[in-house]
Amino acid sequence: MIVKTRAVVLKELKYRDQSKICSIYSRDFGKMSVIVKGARNPKNKLNGLFCAGNVIDAVIYRKTGRDLQLVSDANLVTSPLVPEPDLDRFAVLYRIIDIVRITTENDEQNLQLFTLLSETLEKLYSPCGDFQLLYAWFLHRFISFLGFQPSLRQCVFCGEEIVPGANGNNPGIYFVMNPGGLALPHAAVGIPAIKQLVPAGTAELLLSIESANLSALDRISADPADTGFTVNLLQEYCSRHLEQPATSKNLTIVSQIVRH
Repeated sequence: MIVKTRAVVLKELKYRDQSKICSIYSRDFGKMSVIVKGARNPKNKLNGLFCAGNVIDAVIYRKTGRDLQLVSDANLVTSPLVPEPDLDRFAVLYRIIDIVRITTENDEQNLQLFTLLSETLEKLYSPCGDFQLLYAWFLHRFISFLGFQPSLRQCVFCGEEIVPGANGNNPGIYFVMNPGGLALPHAAVGIPAIKQLVPAGTAELLLSIESANLSALDRISADPADTGFTVNLLQEYCSRHLEQPATSKNLTIVSQIVRH
């Protein structure tokens, strides 16, 4: 059956003299493995299209039960090389697509995840100001879609409202890995949970990220130290929860990916 679908190229491997085998995440079929014949031939119209991070419209000869599908045509939608190459952009890009590639199964459509991925990359490829902030936003949405949304508005232990910085004598707020979310210091004392004390600025940034859509990210003013702390916190949170047996996936490598 010939199908057309929008897709993100997650990984590319050279195959024989001029071809490629690629992992793509498609809107209509989820993750797929495809072969692109002649993709490395400079005279082939598919040359340069199947590169990691590219968003494409692909025409595929798809056969149910076949591990490797055949690409017959494609057009470029957007690329990380536009408007120009940027090392910071590529660093965030490869973290995002590696997480999606490792944590998804073939032939499992997830339109919500595809929309998150494609819209995040569209924002990443625009002249957005803070790639790390965008990455933190993606991590929060990604882990929430998988059913591990952290509780950031109420203390995970006592249920009281979280108001960062409301008390000047407050030494900070805890982020608890399981159950996931923020906890007030007085409620976290003595509870044997994996937790980390976070500055009020980081807690405020987490709340801003949770409530912001993509278009509002540029209006968030964050200290780079708080952004870095937030990214590290969410990476740790993702790695711990994606290793849970309930996911039924072998995700032991995820913690290595998100920390590099």
